[in-house]
Amino acid sequence: MPTALARSARPRRARATARVRELAAETGLAGIVLTAPGPVAWASGGVNVPVDRGAAVDTVWLAVGRDRTTLVTANVEERRLVDEFGDTDVDVRAVPWWDGDAMVTAAAEALGAAPDRIGADGHPGFGHDLSDALTARRLALGADEQDELRRLGVDAATALQSALRAWRPGDTDHAVAARVVAALESNGADAPVLIVGGDERVLRYRHPLAVGAPMDHLAMGVVVARRGGLHVATTRYATYGPADPGLMASLDAARAIHLDVLRACRPGARYGDALTALAAGYARTGHDGAWREHYQGGPIGFAQREFEIAPTQTASPWWTTAVADGGAVAWNPSTEGGGKDEDTFLVTAAGPELVTYAEDAGPWPGGDVDGVWRPEPLQRTT
Repeated sequence: MPTALARSARPRRARATARVRELAAETGLAGIVLTAPGPVAWASGGVNVPVDRGAAVDTVWLAVGRDRTTLVTANVEERRLVDEFGDTDVDVRAVPWWDGDAMVTAAAEALGAAPDRIGADGHPGFGHDLSDALTARRLALGADEQDELRRLGVDAATALQSALRAWRPGDTDHAVAARVVAALESNGADAPVLIVGGDERVLRYRHPLAVGAPMDHLAMGVVVARRGGLHVATTRYATYGPADPGLMASLDAARAIHLDVLRACRPGARYGDALTALAAGYARTGHDGAWREHYQGGPIGFAQREFEIAPTQTASPWWTTAVADGGAVAWNPSTEGGGKDEDTFLVTAAGPELVTYAEDAGPWPGGDVDGVWRPEPLQRTT
């Protein structure tokens, strides 16, 4: 019997596959095969959790033809897909797991064309790489996808904030990270990116990855959470006693830069406009050119970074791409001294809507800055 997730996925799948068919028609191809976890999750409505969460190629592919969608998978997964995700508008074709070429062959047969007449999301078995075009078509999230992003944002923020609230001096970064993972997994999500670090490592490194070190005075947590193929990103800090003045100055600068790029990231603007505002924000806060020191984030959704470009990459096709109404962004400005400001927002005509927000065991410290809520470090005294 189809699961509740499979039933709720039908509208998402119908909308996504319609966009894929439009792309196939525009390019004159027989169909398009989606093979990577992000595109597969988008076009399937997120019904399948990848067996290998870090794999570049999914165990389930979608062959989207002119009037039919076929799930192609290894024989190991066939019974589960038919039982739990079966639907009248989707066929399931299973191939031997040990045959390395069978998935490409089965997808081509489902579309009735040779592989060189088929588009894909970068898989080398097909003749046309449509990765960028497919990404562009999924930047604008549907209303149901936005609702799921909001739910995921609450769960991600709750997991991170609760783990930092539970931190006590001497707890290791591994222990805090484990609490974040447990909370996410209990809600059907996982963490493709999880960074927890403390004390001087936060002040020194942009990515103070957990190494089993105790954290006595300062803890920072960064999480990218994923569920149903959708991603959100957020960062929070906690301290015992007053925060380091240098850290606070760095955080203030990062927040100011973030607000500059958010104001520029409005429906109808170009992503190049947002990157220009980002670079100007670094200069305005006394950190001219410091965007070169760390990844700056950007659109988020069915990948933790749908694409990422720098302020100097004006020739990129993404530079002139319009910011999608209903799209999601997770900018990530940071400055020397440990400060970074990161949350996930939906882009709307009314302004940026924060989705990684939760009042878990009481309000997280922060406040409204120019109409946008921004977090402060949680200061502990006991």
